[in-house]
Amino acid sequence: MKLTSDNAALVRRLLRLAWQYRVGCLQILALQLVLLLLGLVGLGLTGTGIDYLRSQVEPHAPAPHWPLGWHPPTHWDPLLVVAMIAGVILGLALIRSALNYLHALLVADVVERGMVVDIRAAVYDKLQRLSFRFFDANTTGSLINRVTGDARLLVQFINGVLVHGVIMIVSLLGYLAFMISIHPQLTVACLATTPLLWWTARAFAARVRPAYHRARELVDDLIMRLGETAQGITVVKGFGRESLFQQRFNFSNDAVSEHQQGIFHTVSVFSPGLGFLTQCNLVILLLYGGWLAIRGELPLGTGLVVFAGLLQQFSNQIGGLADIANTAQTSLTGAQRVFEILDAPIEITDRPDAKPLPRARGAVRFDHVCFEYQPDAPTLHDINFAVAPGQCVAIFGPTGAGKSALMSLIPRFYDVTAGRVLIDEMDVRDIRLQDLRRNIGIVFQESFLFSNTIAANIAFGHPQATREQIERAARIAAAHEFIEKLPDGYDTLLGEGGLTLSGGQRQRLAIARAVLLEPPILLLDDPTAAIDPETEQEIMESMASAMRGRTTFIVANRLSTLQRADLILVLDKGRLVQQGRHEELVNQPGLYQAMVKLQVHGS
Repeated sequence: MKLTSDNAALVRRLLRLAWQYRVGCLQILALQLVLLLLGLVGLGLTGTGIDYLRSQVEPHAPAPHWPLGWHPPTHWDPLLVVAMIAGVILGLALIRSALNYLHALLVADVVERGMVVDIRAAVYDKLQRLSFRFFDANTTGSLINRVTGDARLLVQFINGVLVHGVIMIVSLLGYLAFMISIHPQLTVACLATTPLLWWTARAFAARVRPAYHRARELVDDLIMRLGETAQGITVVKGFGRESLFQQRFNFSNDAVSEHQQGIFHTVSVFSPGLGFLTQCNLVILLLYGGWLAIRGELPLGTGLVVFAGLLQQFSNQIGGLADIANTAQTSLTGAQRVFEILDAPIEITDRPDAKPLPRARGAVRFDHVCFEYQPDAPTLHDINFAVAPGQCVAIFGPTGAGKSALMSLIPRFYDVTAGRVLIDEMDVRDIRLQDLRRNIGIVFQESFLFSNTIAANIAFGHPQATREQIERAARIAAAHEFIEKLPDGYDTLLGEGGLTLSGGQRQRLAIARAVLLEPPILLLDDPTAAIDPETEQEIMESMASAMRGRTTFIVANRLSTLQRADLILVLDKGRLVQQGRHEELVNQPGLYQAMVKLQVHGS
């Protein structure tokens, strides 16, 4: 396999990774070497047995060459000698069977219980520490495929290429040495096509590498299609679009199949080509080796027969180049995709001199803050405002104004492009990340619940919470009543995403989850969007006591929520165009007044 500079770097990295499992890999190699030695001994004894039988049948046939200078006593019956040779060969076969069983167990232990588990854990751990920006740029299907399929492909390089490659090389050297010891000239003649085999393997590797990379991308798309259907099945069925999604899935599925067929076609041409070249070696052996045997220059058993067995094994190993080259291409593609995650920069980290923040007072200030998700695509422009501890701040504006982006800068889901976000006059980048987020309770616009009990979901950020604390948080979020009506109450097990609950119920559980932390700062990203006005009123009244003494940011468009705020920030196209209380802004010409009038008249 021809290595480009990128491939060479990948291989070097994989070698360093394999070194971490050197004990298990060396054990696998050792077992393979013992199996190789036992196979050679068995083959040699087979040749000796044939020569012995010939010596008994043909009076003028040469005496067989016995291993290690030993030969059977002259008084032994020929059948006893043959039985002894057969018994030793059978014993060697039994030993090889047992060692092959141990080899399979060892490979499973090293690869499945070691490498695969460790690689997946490392990738998952890195995903936990990557910023939201990384997830914005990568689809869920791609990430799932990398953690599952690509991690296994990476491990295949260690087991299927490195370990098997070393085994193949050692085996080839062993067979080659044995063949040379039998007849050097015959060895050279029979292996004349080997350079052509090597060149063919290199050409195959260069051709299929891009195809395997494209195959992984197509599988990513297939997984994405499946995930979208599973998550949005209510929308799909509600709008009667099952046939469209079936067509889309079939298109992605067919694309994977057609691409794989192209790869299989290439492999199907390559493998028989290698087989043809190896058969040419056997033709040379029959012609040249047979001529030597007829002339008496090559023994029939330990010469021609053993050499034929060695050549067949040698050819099989060379033929294994197809599997190794195929595995190398798929695994290098998977390794590259896994390393893209492991090498992704962790943008949001603690500074070396980060300071602790046990309990914040809750003062928040944006100082000339600018932010962009992507370079040269500004989302927020020169945002300036200050919030005193305990104030309730409503963020108001049209879709795409930057409301959620502004909120995400407070807990450092993203870092500002310019300016500063300060809590208690400390730059959030100077605060230890764990302390910062423990001081902030968050309710996202789209609430997500885990496949666990209701109590566990509420206590997600505070696993040590007592049942009394959990129920208090649920009452504040107006969730206690509907929870008590469920068959198992707080111990009710939710399905994936909590889809068995209504949107309002899910949102109330998310609010309870945030309230349970009793944080000095609450971030509510339009928490009542999925709740009817009556329930909204109930929740806001219940949360009034929880919000008292805490700085609260609410992304809101409903007038009832805006009127409760101590400060309203009006955003438009990423700019802070107005700020003040409802009574002030409603009497000022501008975006707020226009939208409030539209809302009032629309109702």
